[in-house]
Amino acid sequence: MKTRRDFIRSAVLGASATWTLPGFIDRTFAELGDEARDRSTQFTTGKDGTILVVLQLAGGNDGLNTLVPFGDDEYHKARPRLAKKEKDLIRLADGIGLNKSMPFLGSLFKEGRLGVVQGVGYPNPNRSHFVSTSIWETADTTNRANTGWLGRYFDNACEGVDPTVGMSFNKSTPESFGAMRNPGVSLSSPELYRWIHSGGNQAQAEEFFSELNQPGHYDDGPTDGGSIEMAAGGKVGAIAGESNLDFLERVALDAQVSSKKILEIAAKHRTNVQYDGTPVARNLNLVSRMIAGGMPTRVYYVSHGGFDTHNGQINSHDRLLGQLDSALKSFFADLKQQGNDKRVTLMTFSEFGRRVSENASAGTDHGKASCMFVAGGGVKGGLYGKYPSLTDLSQGDLQHTVDFRSVYADLLGAWLKAPNIGKILGGDYKPVGMI
Repeated sequence: MKTRRDFIRSAVLGASATWTLPGFIDRTFAELGDEARDRSTQFTTGKDGTILVVLQLAGGNDGLNTLVPFGDDEYHKARPRLAKKEKDLIRLADGIGLNKSMPFLGSLFKEGRLGVVQGVGYPNPNRSHFVSTSIWETADTTNRANTGWLGRYFDNACEGVDPTVGMSFNKSTPESFGAMRNPGVSLSSPELYRWIHSGGNQAQAEEFFSELNQPGHYDDGPTDGGSIEMAAGGKVGAIAGESNLDFLERVALDAQVSSKKILEIAAKHRTNVQYDGTPVARNLNLVSRMIAGGMPTRVYYVSHGGFDTHNGQINSHDRLLGQLDSALKSFFADLKQQGNDKRVTLMTFSEFGRRVSENASAGTDHGKASCMFVAGGGVKGGLYGKYPSLTDLSQGDLQHTVDFRSVYADLLGAWLKAPNIGKILGGDYKPVGMI
């Protein structure tokens, strides 16, 4: 067992890390004070850089009732109870409409600030929540990579920057953040909300600190390294060369020290924009606080769950889409008030769509291709890709017309200005061209 002195010394010196804890504090939070506004040096993750927000629709969002092919008779035949009529939609193009529960996204589309990607998926799709989510998070359809697509972006494009280059408002590190050197940080949200919205006290903050930045998914993974880099020891979120104990110690101390400053920044921001009390709205509220506070974060990650609609879908799905739409309306209004709206682009994804035909329980089962939304920043609004055929199916599922890695390539290259996109994604993918 290490002594407490050994623990503090090894964690603070960060011998196995390329970014040490003192350097992290100095670089990140020195830039947030008034005295640092005129510094000539701007780090790669600087407060004026572009920002990507990744919003997961967890559970498998039903793309057919989100982006609806109301002009296709096959749609209505396959879904006698669930099919949406034209009057229940926001028309985007001939025969295609947006679920009426999303009026804000409809307005963004009309303003040319929302890109809608049709028929998104990947070859040889998998209907398992776990496997398909992992494929989207790692950008590896073989499901063998031990690093995530965003973690590889951090490693290849953000060398030597702050751990807060990526920030997730989940209880555990998302697999997409898995990196060789810098896996970002994760915040366990319930205690954070309580601390911020109650005015904050030390006891609540300490309770929150202890639950921050839990270790990521552990997997031995392939032994040959594959075409995509693996983190040390197969740990998503690990740094190459560090032991399991060093990994746990670093994560714990980094979380405790950095979270105090993060909480202080979040508590300072005031806005007259009203957010709903839903988890997704609270998470986006926190993201807006981080951005307003000058955090140097390049990527934020939030989730909106409940999309595994096997039964009684019609009301629950509309409700979930309405919650998403309301949260996004508040978020973008907040960013506009801050003057940060042009810096932020938000992307949604879900592990798969649903089957074309409804089931006996007035729901839908796990499918394949679906749709994605990309909003804000430099987005060229419109429909991208081709809507999948409802007659040429793969075992009752839509076949994808756009590989999701083409969307990633667009965001990495045109928005985040990342070099070596082929290395990050494990292959060359033509960007969809919406940025």
